[in-house]
Order: sequence, then structure tokens, then C-alpha cells
Amino acid sequence: MTRAVVTGIGVIAPSGIGADQHWKSILAGELNVRRISAFDPTRYATTIAGQVDGFEVTDRVDPRLVVQTDRWTWMSLAATQMALDDAVYNPADHNPYATSVSLAAGSGGNEFGQREMTGLYTRGPRAVGAYQSIAWFYAASTGQSSIRHATKGPASVLVTEGAGGLDSLGHARRVVRRGTTAVIAGGTEAPLSPYALTCLGTSGRLTTSADPRAGYKPFDKQANGYAPGEGGAVLLVEDFRTAVERGSPQIYGEIVGYAATHDAFDANAPAPDATHMARAMSLAIADAGLKADDVDLIVADGAGVAQLDALEASALRMVFGDRISAVPVTAPQGFVGRLNAGGSALSVATALLAIRDGVAPAVGNLDQPDPAYGLDLVRVPRELDLDVVLINARGFGGFNSSMVLRNIAAADLEGIAKEGLP
Repeated sequence: MTRAVVTGIGVIAPSGIGADQHWKSILAGELNVRRISAFDPTRYATTIAGQVDGFEVTDRVDPRLVVQTDRWTWMSLAATQMALDDAVYNPADHNPYATSVSLAAGSGGNEFGQREMTGLYTRGPRAVGAYQSIAWFYAASTGQSSIRHATKGPASVLVTEGAGGLDSLGHARRVVRRGTTAVIAGGTEAPLSPYALTCLGTSGRLTTSADPRAGYKPFDKQANGYAPGEGGAVLLVEDFRTAVERGSPQIYGEIVGYAATHDAFDANAPAPDATHMARAMSLAIADAGLKADDVDLIVADGAGVAQLDALEASALRMVFGDRISAVPVTAPQGFVGRLNAGGSALSVATALLAIRDGVAPAVGNLDQPDPAYGLDLVRVPRELDLDVVLINARGFGGFNSSMVLRNIAAADLEGIAKEGLP
């Protein structure tokens, strides 16, 4: 069967712009959650978030697009170009149908939409621009990226809240298997406008702590909700043979397993057990042709909500049994905030960098691990021989997704060079 590998990574996140900055910050344990500066958050229950510093949009996006699109699309366009540059892949050098775009979205163009709706309410219909109809839409980043790079492969947007990044990459693997040799996948978010923060707050899952150190704390005894954040990651997924034959400068890893389930319980509350989350993990591992014993590291969803963390720990025990106490578990998103769809895409980027360097990053902002979970939580970066990594993500409303990444062995590359892909 066709193998799907990641050859390019583009990151725009609170931890840095570019994969190298992000990785350096995560390994250093830098907390990049702070008081919201985009507007005065005083009147809101949640006042802290992960925010991207130093992102100069006019340096990275055509000014004509800047006025037509929202901040989340600016980030997607910029991260896409980073991923393409990293992979040394220019869609214009290939058949237009050889490249596809499959991005995730969780909240759409909030900032643009709020500005236009404010104009409508205060100055009337003539104050609303024509671009309002497309800038807020969930598919805006997918569409603009496809137009920007003149791609004609299958285009799609995955909308499953926090699980979206994994679902986008899972779909990318499916598209590659169907014959499109390269897919731009992942996602970004920019939910830090008053309207977006209000919507997120209705979940009851956001931290109300004004102190970032006391805020988003995955698997901590003091977990009290998560801090929202902006940014994410875009990755280039390619057919393994094509990537090698065209001389891709690196292959970060292979997407060997993926599965998604749904709680089918309640739109606003998680199922009281972790059955469907455990099922997503088991299906992903089986899809990879592996067993739970083969997993070297787990990048957890790490919601930072006591109830949700307990459910994820329960799901992990279902899948791994007694061995779970010996499998390293991390959730570095505690350092940057929960970035909705962009967060799970960023988790994949982080996992691939961990595989590359043989280092498991620490759980973000963890001070007092809850022993009741029975997990081997990574407290400081840990050197490990990482061959197989499992990544979990959940979306509000009952979405569960799991993905298995595997290191590409030198023998695989040599086999292609000498004999061709099996």
C-alpha cells in the first residue's frame, strides 16, 4: 500500500515562528501563555492565552490577501509556505493535480467577522465589505492556500474542533493513497477576539486563573481548565516513493496509523466513560499493524480539565494495561495553550521533531502530577529511542482522534534506492 510521509513542517505558534524556534522553546520549558493583549480582557472570565509574537503578516502574505482574509488564514498561508520551503517542494514545478490542500478549522475568521459585524451594527449594511462572506468561512484557509499555489488536487476542510489537526492529516494520508502525491495538511487558529473568547467560554472548560503558571496544567493536581491560544502547524504529506525520487531533503516520519471515533453521548459533555477514546487509540495502533507494546511515547490530548484528564488516563489504561506506567506520556501544549484544530496539528509537528532528535519533551506547566492517573508523565526532556509515537486529540462535542507516527529507518531509504518501494 502507498505510504504517506511528512517531508515539510511549518509552525506559527506562541512558542515561536518556524519549527526550530518552536522546538527550542518547548525543550527549554518556556511558558508562552500570558495576559491577552489583542484587547482588554478584564470583563471576561478568562484573561490569559497563548499568543504569537513577532508575526509580521506583510512580510509573509501578499498585502492584497491581507485585506481579504482573517488572521487565522494569514497564519495558514505563512505556515504553508514554511512547510513547502522546508520540503523544498514548489507546487508550480509539478502537475497541478499532484498537490492537494486539506486543512482543519475550529472557529473560522473570528477577528474579521467581529470587525465587520460591529460595522453593521454601528454604521449599517454599507459598512460591511464584500470579503466578509468568505473571510470567516471554515474553508477560507484551504481555499486561499489552494489558490495561492494553484493546486487542483482534492481540497477539503475538516471541522472537528480540537481533533481537526489529526483528522486533516489522516485525510491527507487517504488522499495520498488515492493517487495525489502531495498534500498540504494541518491547521491554524486565531480565536482571540472578544466574540471568539465568549464562544469558547460557554464550554465551561477554560481556566479562570489570571496567573499563567496557575492556568493550563495538563494532568496536574491543580488542573482548572485550559488557556486558549492561537497558531498551529501546517505539514507537507507526500507519497514515500515520490518524496525519495524527487530528492526531499528529509523525511520526518511516516503516518502509519489513524482512527477517529465519536462519543455519541452529548454535544456539551464528555461520555462518562472513556470507551470511544480508547477505541480510537486501539484502532489507530491496529491500523499501523502494531501492538500497544510497540509504542515508545504518547503525546496526550492533555485537556487540563480534571474530568477530561481522568478520562484520558482511563482510556490509556484500557489500551496499554499495566504497561501504561512504563510508557512516557507528554502534553507539551501546556506551554502554549490549547490551539483548537491548530493544537493537534502542532502536536504532530512536535512528535516528528521528537522522533528526529530522540527527545521526548516535557508536559507543559506541570508542577504536581496527579498520582491517581498512574502515568509516566515526562517532567523534563527525556532522551529516548523513538520509533513509534501515538498522538491523541479530542474535539468539543465528542470527537476522538488518534494517530501513529513511525520513524523512517535508513533501511527503508536504501531499499527504495536499490530495489524500489515494496
